[in-house]
Amino acid sequence: MVSSSLSQSMLPSERRAAGSLAAIYIFRMLGLFIVLPVFSLFAGEYAHSTPFMVGLAIGVYGIFQAVLQVPFGMLSDRFGRKLMISIGLVLLLLGSIIAATAESIYWVIIGRALQGAGAISAVLMALAADLTRDDQRTKIMALLGASIGFAFVLALMLGPLLITWFSISALFWLTAATAVIGLVLLHTVVPDPEETVHRAETGATAKGMARLLKNPQLLRLDGSIFVLHAIITATFLAVPLLLRDVGLSAESHWRVYLPAMGMAALVLIPMMMGAEKNYLRPILLACVAGLLVTNLFFWLAPTTATTLFIGVFLFFSFLTVLESLFPSLVSRIAPADAKGSAMGVYSSSQFMGGFVGGAGGGWLYGAFGASAVFIALALMCALWLYGLKDFASPDKLFMRRYRLTDAEVRDVPKTLKALEALPGVAEVGFVEAEGVAYLKVDKSVYVPPVSLGAGSA
Repeated sequence: MVSSSLSQSMLPSERRAAGSLAAIYIFRMLGLFIVLPVFSLFAGEYAHSTPFMVGLAIGVYGIFQAVLQVPFGMLSDRFGRKLMISIGLVLLLLGSIIAATAESIYWVIIGRALQGAGAISAVLMALAADLTRDDQRTKIMALLGASIGFAFVLALMLGPLLITWFSISALFWLTAATAVIGLVLLHTVVPDPEETVHRAETGATAKGMARLLKNPQLLRLDGSIFVLHAIITATFLAVPLLLRDVGLSAESHWRVYLPAMGMAALVLIPMMMGAEKNYLRPILLACVAGLLVTNLFFWLAPTTATTLFIGVFLFFSFLTVLESLFPSLVSRIAPADAKGSAMGVYSSSQFMGGFVGGAGGGWLYGAFGASAVFIALALMCALWLYGLKDFASPDKLFMRRYRLTDAEVRDVPKTLKALEALPGVAEVGFVEAEGVAYLKVDKSVYVPPVSLGAGSA
């Protein structure tokens, strides 16, 4: 049988799902990140506040995000996506209210922990997969991935800007409002899926994640995102305090961050173009080396408003490139039938890095000062650079799904062998529970199956 032709555009229901889920992503991540660039400036207002406790308050959400991603995903397979997303948003709401009304740093830590306990990123991805056809799924996954990056950048701009008019408590109340908006969107705009299906491309499993821990290429990327987010969290603990110490009020910090991010965008564009033209490995190594130099600059340069601006500009330049490259690299390297598990390990490493950077950076700042933070981050970058010395740029392959017919399921080895022989197919994985083969293909030479059955997608 000839496989069905691919639709070229999203259906109205798919566009509705994509837009509403992206909005939930943005509101949720905005709420988590918006205090990041300003919290250390005002943490002294809380009882029992110390630099370590401040760092813990900033980063504690990460450990709960890391640990609970897979359980939330598995529970959503059983009890439904919307129920688990609702629970996650309610936890974000409760945590934000606790943090907003806290007078002690301990209660802020508890609130931030509850915020992080709503680990619904994987569930949102899975719901997006339930609501879209196979040939449109890549588009919505790319949109959701871009939404996370957009929310992060937006938070870094809005946090310093909003603090000029509002208190730190008001930012936590704003986070509570984003949780409510997310709940309203979920139950009024997001369509209900016809069925809830675990898919290897979006769902992580403990078994799949254990298997991936033996892949050295993926381990290098997991370690990379861990270090990167440790650097991000520690940097935004120390740099706001340094800006304050050179005479910049909290209300003026946006004047540093916003131009620095705008200038960094001019670096991002040629870097990403170079990565697309087979210069990926040199650009990756150059950015890690750049972060090493940036931290040495923060440590060694005289602490003035000008040097801090230069450091922030360098930091954003390399950060934005790496944040853009890593998810794509994980997707390209992950086994065809374990992409969801690979992204699960990656996300857990990312959030764990945020926790270590916050707690570790806070302890170092309190015990030895800002210089110790930047020395430690520079050492981490040096180890990171060494760990990437054997990293190889992966081939640019794309994922395709092929649903096996009943006859093909009865002779899976023969079917998989036939799929492997198709032009442009580099890898084939089979998920028995789904009855689906996952293919990694070179689109320039790939020929969809026409004689294996009608399940091609």
